[in-house]
Amino acid sequence: MTIGAPETQVVTTWKVACDGGEGSLGHPRVWLSIPQDTGFVECGYCDKRYVINRDHAHDDH
Repeated sequence: MTIGAPETQVVTTWKVACDGGEGSLGHPRVWLSIPQDTGFVECGYCDKRYVINRDHAHDDH
């Protein structure tokens, strides 16, 4: 049995920051890079999944 991510967010950049989104109840901010082959990355702290919208994705600068 597979358990899905607690929260999924669709994004348009290949690099995202995650801090848990709970203010003081969150976690330290981490930067995550989405691999182009999978199209998603999960935060190691809160398991939130970030999925790239390939139709609107743009390179990070």
